[in-house]
Order: sequence, then C-alpha cells, then structure tokens
Amino acid sequence: MTQGQGLTATARLALLQRLTKRRARQEESGAEGGGSSFAELPALRDFELMKTAMEALDLPNPFFRPHAGAASATTVIEGAEYLNFSSYNYLGLNADPRVKAAAHAAIDRYGVSASASRIVSGERPLHAELEAALAAHYGAEAALTLVSGHATNVTVIGHLMGPRDVILHDATIHNSCIEGARLSGARRIPFAHNDHQAAERELAAARRAAGRALILIEGHYSMDGDVPDLARFIEIARRHDGWLMVDEAHSMGVLGPTGHGIAELQGVDPSGVDIWMGTLSKTLSSCGGYVAARRQLIDWLRHTAPGFVYSVGLAPVLAASALESLRILGEEPWRVARLNANATRFRDGLRARGLDAGASAGHAIVPLMTGSSVRAGRLSAELFRRGLNVQPITFPAVPERAARLRFFLSADHTEEQIDRALGIVAEAAAGTGPAEGAG
Repeated sequence: MTQGQGLTATARLALLQRLTKRRARQEESGAEGGGSSFAELPALRDFELMKTAMEALDLPNPFFRPHAGAASATTVIEGAEYLNFSSYNYLGLNADPRVKAAAHAAIDRYGVSASASRIVSGERPLHAELEAALAAHYGAEAALTLVSGHATNVTVIGHLMGPRDVILHDATIHNSCIEGARLSGARRIPFAHNDHQAAERELAAARRAAGRALILIEGHYSMDGDVPDLARFIEIARRHDGWLMVDEAHSMGVLGPTGHGIAELQGVDPSGVDIWMGTLSKTLSSCGGYVAARRQLIDWLRHTAPGFVYSVGLAPVLAASALESLRILGEEPWRVARLNANATRFRDGLRARGLDAGASAGHAIVPLMTGSSVRAGRLSAELFRRGLNVQPITFPAVPERAARLRFFLSADHTEEQIDRALGIVAEAAAGTGPAEGAG
C-alpha cells in the first residue's frame, strides 16, 4: 500500500484481524472485572474500535485541537498559523471591535451570568432587545432565545409535538431535530434529501392517521451546502394542514442579498413559515439558539418549554454580542456579498481542478467529496501538514461513500488565500488517490 492511498485487500484484512483481537480482549477484560461496566455499552465498544482503526492507519486525531486565538480566515494551533476553513465565523464578526465592546459593556453592567432562569430572576433588558430584533429580522411577531442551538430544537420540537402526531423531516436534517422528534414520541418519517415530492407523498400517506403534522427542513444544509425549494414546502404544509419549521442555523446572515436567509434568497414571503429557528453561534458570533413565530406560540413556549423554563437564562454578554452582530449585519450587507463570492470562488475552483464539490450552492459551505472515510482522514491530515485546517466528515456521520472534507468559507478570506488553498488541496488530493473500491 502506497502511503496516502486507501486500503488494499491485504491491509483491510490485517486491520480487521487486529480490531477483532482488540474487541475480544475488551470483552474478556470486562468479564473478568465482574459487575456492570461502561465498556459493555455497544456504542462505546464501537468508539474504541474506531480509535484502534485510526491508530492502525497512522491517522492523527483531527478533533479537539486547541486554537490559540480567535479563529477566522487564519488560526494559530500549537504555535503555527494555518489557513482556516473550519470556523462558523461567516461574516468575520467574532473579533470585531464593536462586538467586543458591546460584550465588555454587558459584563460591566450585568456580570457574566444571568445567574437564574429567566422566568425566576434571570431576565435582563438585553434579552427582550435581542428577541425583538430577531423577530423583526424574520418579520415575525415574536422570538425567544435559549442557551443552546441544539437544545432549542430538542426542547421546542419535543414540547410542541406528541405521540399522536407525525414529523416529516429531510433525511439529512440536523441531529438536534432528530433528538427533538424522538423526545416528542411522534411518528418520525424521513424523506429523501431536498425532495419535496417525496415529502408530500410521505405526508399524504401518514396525515389522516396523525393528530398534528410538522415538516422539518434546513434553510442551508450544513453537510452539503445546498438549499431547499422553500415555496414548495410551504405549499405542502398548507395543503396537508401541517406546520413548517425551518432551521436557519447556517443561513442567517448567509443567504439573500442582506443575509435574511432562505426566504430572501428565493423571494418567498417569510410569513409562510410557521417556525423559524436559528443559532447565535455562527453569523451572530455568540452562543445559543432562537425561534421566531407568532406571538401566541412564543408566549406559550416562554412559560412552558422545559429547555427554557428550567434552564439558566442566556448570559447577558452573549445576548449583547448577538445583538451587536445583528445590527452590523443590517448596516453592512457587503459582508454577505463577500462571503458568497468567496464560497462560489472556492467551489468553482475545486470543480475546475477536477474535484467533486458535491451539491454546494456556493454560499458558505463547500464539501470536497472523497468517496471513503480513510481517504477523507488522510487528506485532512496531509492538508494540515501543509498549513491548511479543514475537518473530515466520515462514517457514521455520513454514508461511507459520502465521506468528505467540509470547508467553511468566511467574508474574511481573501482571494489570494482562497487560490492558495485551492492549489494546496489539488496537490494533496493528487497524492491521496481514491480508496480502493470507492467510485
């Protein structure tokens, strides 16, 4: 096997034998210990086998690398500077002096923490200001912010739906939506990615036996960088007496001329969407999540949703950071234009070099499809060695043949940086050919 290539049949057999022996030793060790052991968890055993496989393939762990400062177009890891394509800092606002000043002012006035759930005594004026601004951004009646984007989907979906209901979702929807659907107890039906016709067939077949129906889609899919046909999904929801919820985590500040998301990009009335959801951790350079909808629904969630009522309130410093970022977004739409130009330049550059950029629409997320997890891991490691930071997405996060590197572009990237990265990627990819059996 040539260094950097996929596994040969002989290498795969040797690896399989090593993993089998490792599992046998783990099981024997667990039996000797007696009693219950975490090692008995099937998922933990699979995780240990994955680590063994990485060691056998001499693949360094690309995760949890500490960054020594604010990560944007470049970042510093272990004292070395890298071109960075693994940050959600889409508009380059994370280290903007105005955002930092707003954060400092909030700390000076309110301290670091809200110190209580908002329903008890954690409410601060910044919460209402941010929620009003988010509602206005979507043309909605009201909005609610929570301390985690993931928890926002889990608690809202889990609280809104019940065992007699049905939830239709894109097959590639974010894990937070899946967990919320599981919590609700509703019947969960995935449909083929971005296929509104498949979604309608599934909903038509399930609707009569269900109490309420919810359709879940993303405005900008975080794995593929593509977008749905929003108008079609609105039509389906209305035709079948259902609700439509759109996760805008990666489309707020990214899609549309002024960053108002998928509705602005496609010229669709945002009021056709029943629930807008998004995160504060990307364009808005903060942390947390939000939903925007009719006032009646938001008021009910504010008083009853477990993930809000029983959780500490959003830290004032985070609310201030998000609020200032949202203000800058409104005043400086050139950031959105530059982000999209950068992403399109990178996507088209990959394709011009004969590389597979998947279904990326060229907004902020550009995958490089590798065809195998082994190749994705090796290519990520080689790029890091050459000064480029980008993470692999491998099985089981995606199907094995859909393994990829996922590039996040920023308004801070320069054309020179993008072109330099394209050259590095093309050279490295030529040295890590397709894994055996991939195609």
